[in-house]
Amino acid sequence: MTPTAPRNGPPRRTVLVGGIGVRSAFGPGLPALLNGVLAGRPAFVPVGRFSTAGHRTDLAAVPDGDAAEPPSLVDQLVSVLAEAGALDGRPDGAPEDLLLALHGDRRAGPVAQEVAERTGLRPRVYTGARVAATTAVADAAALIASGRRERVLVAAGYLVEPDTFAVFDAGRALAGDGAVRPFSLGRQGMLLGDAVVAVILESVPSLRRRGGRNPLARIAGWARTGDAHHVCRPHPEGVGLARAVRVALARAGAPPDAIAYVNANGAGSKLGDLAEAAALRTVFPAGTPPVSSTKSVHGHALEASALLELAVTVGVLQAGSLPVNAGWQHPDPGCPLDLVLDHPRPAAPGLALTLNSAFGGANTALLVAAA
Repeated sequence: MTPTAPRNGPPRRTVLVGGIGVRSAFGPGLPALLNGVLAGRPAFVPVGRFSTAGHRTDLAAVPDGDAAEPPSLVDQLVSVLAEAGALDGRPDGAPEDLLLALHGDRRAGPVAQEVAERTGLRPRVYTGARVAATTAVADAAALIASGRRERVLVAAGYLVEPDTFAVFDAGRALAGDGAVRPFSLGRQGMLLGDAVVAVILESVPSLRRRGGRNPLARIAGWARTGDAHHVCRPHPEGVGLARAVRVALARAGAPPDAIAYVNANGAGSKLGDLAEAAALRTVFPAGTPPVSSTKSVHGHALEASALLELAVTVGVLQAGSLPVNAGWQHPDPGCPLDLVLDHPRPAAPGLALTLNSAFGGANTALLVAAA
């Protein structure tokens, strides 16, 4: 399944978002997620599914009244695939590929196998922290744009669990004050969050065959880059991320001023925020479009983060309203961005850009257009 889409210029075939299924801390469905994000209401509550005794924080973005045993990740993946429409209208009734982003531990294989058994799909597992899901989206978009597939299913899932929580807490990566504050002075780090998401990417003929459906959005451009600056620290000038934005724009055949909103990677870490701000200043030397990081309300869902943020970005375009960069306290001179603060801002016409970066210098950029 090696992508063959052209590196420069618009895709040869249009890539549509034909369906989305979501489970997040705000509840089931895209409307619940969008309502929480546009309200600027952080979903961080005390974790009840495991003990957080001895940790710097007990908060994560999990459903309020977090159960001791939430529905399994497999159950939720099957639910979002059905919600997105991925389990009906299969081409020729043949098994379809599922590009599945999961946390890269011993549980990934069994989860993928059970999803396959329960859905009849053929999972291909992607790992690699917060760029896993956008790497899968880029592969899917390239397959459709090149005519090698009519539709491709992408899903991702992460549920906050004790092992990863303990690792990030021990590394002092979690915000001890219980708030995620991207691009703000006073930020203390990130907080984890639940996310299980499925997205159908498809061609125009595929959508028509499914009958009476309108696309939710269009994937106009995509790119992946690596700068290999450091095993965990980003390049201070954000060179790889800036290059990803430029390649995505080239693929879309669009200039930088076509971007009307940026859903930033911003996880609330100082080095990450400064590098991302530097990348955006490189691409937009005269001033950035409106920027916010929705991790400030729904948390960091590791391998599922990027797909959750794609779902948010699609919803933002539909709503015509830009979400706030919650948690912000004071301006950081190193992050001179046009941040959406205090209340949502009306969206101007144009493309939305969603960004993600991961350890090892991995970067992804997706350009999303209204349908």
